[in-house]
Amino acid sequence: MAKGYWIGRVDVDDVEGYQKYIAANAKPFADYGARFLVRGGAFETPEGSARSRNVVIEFPSYQAALECYHSEDYQAAKALRTPVSTGDIVIIEGYDG
Repeated sequence: MAKGYWIGRVDVDDVEGYQKYIAANAKPFADYGARFLVRGGAFETPEGSARSRNVVIEFPSYQAALECYHSEDYQAAKALRTPVSTGDIVIIEGYDG
């Protein structure tokens, strides 16, 4: 079974407020077996546009990645993130070839 991934690109407007989101997302990420592969860090954008923060999160399956995002616990965490940041999240099935 292919793994699932979240690819997030975020501009944080309020670092203190964003820290509350990080604390709140720990439970749903643990519940759905999430593992951070990228969490910030240095980057360059040779093509296209960028945001200030990039994140890649691995889940045991695409279904787990979807279920985590739609879970009550993650939606509560997201409610903390939305007013303090602007971002894009893609949930994608990994290549199992």
